[in-house]
Amino acid sequence: MPRGAKFRRLEGGVAAARGFSAAGVRCGIKHNQRALDLGLILSDRRCSAAAVFTTIAIPAAPVGWTREVVRKGGARAAVVNSGNANACTGERGARDAAAMAIAAARQLGVNPEAVCVSSTGVIGHPLPLEKIVAGIADAAEALCPEHAGGEAFARAIMTTDTHPKAFAVQTVIGGKVITIGGSAKGSGMIEPNMATMLSFITTDAAVSPAMLRRALKAAASRSFNRITIDGDMSTNDTLLVLANGAAGNRRIDRVGRSFDQFAAALEFVCVHLAKMLVRDGEGATKFVEIRVARAASAADAVTVAKAVANSPLVKCAIHGGDPNWGRIVCRAAGCGAKVVGEKTSLRIGGKLAFAKGLPAKTPESELAAAMRGKDVEIELDLGLGKGSATVWTCDLSRDYVTINADYRT
Repeated sequence: MPRGAKFRRLEGGVAAARGFSAAGVRCGIKHNQRALDLGLILSDRRCSAAAVFTTIAIPAAPVGWTREVVRKGGARAAVVNSGNANACTGERGARDAAAMAIAAARQLGVNPEAVCVSSTGVIGHPLPLEKIVAGIADAAEALCPEHAGGEAFARAIMTTDTHPKAFAVQTVIGGKVITIGGSAKGSGMIEPNMATMLSFITTDAAVSPAMLRRALKAAASRSFNRITIDGDMSTNDTLLVLANGAAGNRRIDRVGRSFDQFAAALEFVCVHLAKMLVRDGEGATKFVEIRVARAASAADAVTVAKAVANSPLVKCAIHGGDPNWGRIVCRAAGCGAKVVGEKTSLRIGGKLAFAKGLPAKTPESELAAAMRGKDVEIELDLGLGKGSATVWTCDLSRDYVTINADYRT
């Protein structure tokens, strides 16, 4: 992040940036009669578009459609349904994704090839297309360029989330006030490698598609790709950014000060949204930050941090407030990254638990106290090089098992 970067937080989520409006309505996909399940975003002008998608071998039909929209570099709108993933649905799924774009385009007066499509929910069921088409018409009527529109959209994309997630900031670039706002959803199947993780970000900055892709790739690598709830990827992961240029800044089309400022602001928004997902992880009671320092390489640092974050044994110990630091050390040492016991140290909540191949002298009661908080910090210093990484995760509770045992029933 550039030195002296300043961001002012504001409300509105995806509707915060100039030229964008959003809506969320109920179209009847979800069993809950009060739950919103269809969201819509519209820009009043053509946008540069960039996205990062799931790397799973069987992506959902909407991913294929939106990938093509983004490949062409521009978009005007996004339509999203929750409650049904439209994944593993074959040729019908592809036709239904296209039908969603066509229905939205008809209501909004835009080209279908300028409409991004996303879905989230249960895998393997055809979309109730008639309900969705009717919902798109309702959403088009409800579009709002204010906080209410962004809030409704954030609610409409939820599945097992317990609350909507939205975040927006303003900053100054080239003498112009720039706004970036976004919404995200996801509580389980979260191990984005770009789970049912969806995030939509809008900005009124003028940015070329190439520079937007560059900024998004960097932001994703240090935000959504650094979180995990249960280590499972999904068929539908999508992180989409639309930039419409309504702020009037000189178009960012090369690397330089303006690009660095924009990239820092985008990363700031992505990190906040990613942390919101972790805090609302299925059954989560604790937020965990795992920092790895002085690894042999940056890749090793990420490998170690994610290995610890995804360990069921570590996550259970954190849930129970059990300072079983041996689980952390063993997981780090067994993940394939270079780890030397005599050079490794471990701190929990700033308290030294392990150093130079031996247990530290910190009383277990102090380590237990550090594990019992709502926020838990784990620091591993590998003493081998300059690689570092931070990963965020949560604990593993009984409620996680309950939620996922009953997800479809």
